[in-house]
Amino acid sequence: MAGFRLLWQIPAALLVLIFLLVFINEFATARPSQRTKDIPYVTADSPDFDADRHVLDVYQPRRKSAQLRPVVVFIHGGNWDSGSKNLYSFVGRRLARQEVVAVIINYRLSPAVRVPGMADDCARAVRWTSEHIAEFGGDPNRIFVMGHSAGGGLAALLAVDNSVFEKNGLARNPVKGAILDDPAGLDMFDYLKKMAYPGDKQYLVPFGKDTAVWRAMSALYQVNAQSPPMLIYTGSRTYPGIAGSTQKFHERLQQLGVKHGYKVLAGKKHVGMVTQLYWKNNLIYRELREFIKVKPGSGPEKRG
Repeated sequence: MAGFRLLWQIPAALLVLIFLLVFINEFATARPSQRTKDIPYVTADSPDFDADRHVLDVYQPRRKSAQLRPVVVFIHGGNWDSGSKNLYSFVGRRLARQEVVAVIINYRLSPAVRVPGMADDCARAVRWTSEHIAEFGGDPNRIFVMGHSAGGGLAALLAVDNSVFEKNGLARNPVKGAILDDPAGLDMFDYLKKMAYPGDKQYLVPFGKDTAVWRAMSALYQVNAQSPPMLIYTGSRTYPGIAGSTQKFHERLQQLGVKHGYKVLAGKKHVGMVTQLYWKNNLIYRELREFIKVKPGSGPEKRG
């Protein structure tokens, strides 16, 4: 409530100016991109089809290109029980502005499904992407996954666990790399065994009580020497569970010789790790462009 009282002390003209500047910035960001909304990635006749959750949005640069562009599939966070692609249009717009075809997905949430069902949904969304993204100017042979929080854990799992694609109709894992932004759930096997923090029992709803599932849904135990390269970021002020499991994941990648980058961003909390993606020249975007090999000088962002 104190925050609201402070807000009303700001002169009305200044508030109007702030909102106008935000609107102008968003318009300028959106203008070079085209969004196609609410595309189903599961057929309506599937027995588990969910019209609200089995959909995705595609953001593509308006400027035509003679070559297919790299693709980033973004998976939102939300504690495995909340969140929506609609909250992350700023990620789609900014990726498209940087000559990337972005796919922002929804997936079913707890308690409707548990994490294995969420992983299946994400794999089906990536399968749809591999089959259709060329229609939007994206390269099906250059698909990368990206996620924050719970979405980061799911993105990591897709990158390292080929079996989730095999069970969803793809003989080959199409993911060429992963960008993990303060990922949660990289080692839920250890986390749920310890139950070290108040409220940890809530995670038995999305993960269930079967320890084999905890392990199977933890990317730490699925990663192998053939896993694709990754960029991994965590905040220095994030939750201890995320900091600890991300460090363990980094060490495991080192042991296996998997190419990756790992950075702890000073002063960043968990939410700040994703809100920083609002800024077009954020460190993560800069390194992402190099990681996925965006053609130098091909987009507006390359002008600095």
